[in-house]
Amino acid sequence: MPSANLPFTTRHPALFGCLVAAAAVILVFGIAAAFGVIGPDEEGESFFGQSQARLGLVRIEGPIADAEDVVAFLRKLREDDTVKGVVVRINSPGGAFGPSQEMYMAVKKLAAKKPVVASFSAVAASGGYYAACGANRIFSNPGTITGSIGVITQLANARELLQKLGVNFESLTTGKLKDAGSPFKALTDDQRAYLEGLISDLNAQFSGDVATERKLSKEAIALIADGRAMTGARAKALGLVDELGGQEEAVEHLKAQLGLTGDVPLLKGPKKKNAFFEKLASSLQLPDAQGLAVLSALAGLLDGQSLPESR
Repeated sequence: MPSANLPFTTRHPALFGCLVAAAAVILVFGIAAAFGVIGPDEEGESFFGQSQARLGLVRIEGPIADAEDVVAFLRKLREDDTVKGVVVRINSPGGAFGPSQEMYMAVKKLAAKKPVVASFSAVAASGGYYAACGANRIFSNPGTITGSIGVITQLANARELLQKLGVNFESLTTGKLKDAGSPFKALTDDQRAYLEGLISDLNAQFSGDVATERKLSKEAIALIADGRAMTGARAKALGLVDELGGQEEAVEHLKAQLGLTGDVPLLKGPKKKNAFFEKLASSLQLPDAQGLAVLSALAGLLDGQSLPESR
């Protein structure tokens, strides 16, 4: 058969694939524009750039194991001149000491440049409270569980269990403290003293930063820095928070401080992966399974994995 009589898809498969991909892009952006995903959004930012004054909203959620995403977003807000102030929204029971301290220092650095208000959700305890201490002002719900200023480490000892199984374990170290906390042997007196000193050092850093930021005496902090949790109402009475209220009250306080009125866009983060497609599915109001199927198909077209085959 002469080539001129062959279907276009057979004669120009590469061009046909490009046209399909282009059509998919147009379809995605057309739907997005129709449903308000592209263009000015609640963050005051269009798809092609930001346009108006806004507030930042930083979420610290769940157990704290790493600070990288939160610190990176705090730095972004610090450097963004369209962000006039920031709310740090915390719903965390705490976690690893180092990342909690890193978040605290990042919040403090941000607060030195623009107003920062911390807002507590259900729980903002231990490292969650520590992170908030860098803010200029702290809001807590009366029933929020907060405080828990202290440091803990828990060491398991499986030595007797392993002996019953006929398993022995030996460690060779360059110092008597190198294997302190090993689950295969009991602590020696020297190791226990060493670990207790380590914990005391961390607790002194934690309680010292709280005392400095909350302008409380060392004596006052010593009375409550024993790991006890408390309600937001009790924390206010003790000087650990400034105001009782939720996120709305925190935002309104920040707006009043900055002289902003009306609806002020919020730049929220750290952003989740695939936030664009999640927002598109939400705008389309598709059921979860259906939305996932539609967006997966579109994504496949965009990366060329679902192009029609010529047979």
